[in-house]
Amino acid sequence: MAETGIRLIVGLGNPGAQYEQTRHNVGFWFAEAVAGAYREPFRLEPKFHGELCRITAGGCDVRLLKPSTYMNRSGQAVAAVARYFDVAPEQILVAHDELDLPVGVIRLKQGGGHAGHNGLRDTIAALGSRDFWRLRIGIAHPGDRTLVTGYVLGRPSRDDDGRIRDALNDAERLLPDLVVSRYQPAMNQLHSQR
Repeated sequence: MAETGIRLIVGLGNPGAQYEQTRHNVGFWFAEAVAGAYREPFRLEPKFHGELCRITAGGCDVRLLKPSTYMNRSGQAVAAVARYFDVAPEQILVAHDELDLPVGVIRLKQGGGHAGHNGLRDTIAALGSRDFWRLRIGIAHPGDRTLVTGYVLGRPSRDDDGRIRDALNDAERLLPDLVVSRYQPAMNQLHSQR
């Protein structure tokens, strides 16, 4: 396992204005929150199949990625950036929407399956590894699995939107810990909230 901490943050989402404010794009929201906090812009990088941003956090170079492929092809962009910059799976943090957590709750974990999430499924396949870190951003479940597609592609209420964005800001402030492999203190702080 690499001990150098997070070097690539991937926000999962779908490209296009019609998806920007949807629950499925909260991974993009996290990447944008980090870029905004460090006042660095995203730039379209066709060879990486996405938009890339470079920041310095805790004295370390970190790249942020928003794939421009659709969710079910996210791994194409993740693998392209990871290969080019020689980033190991253990140094990647993938931020994604999580139906199994209440709105505004965020959990950090390493490894695991995809739990039916197409972005995670494709990322695991493209990297050939499950060992990347996940920032699971709670959007809650609509209550019936037949409603999931419409729900994740819908916009959260104003109240839910605010709770999600507050939680993303809390998570963004933990980046200095994540780049130096201080995962347990970051998890303790994140998991004690809400």
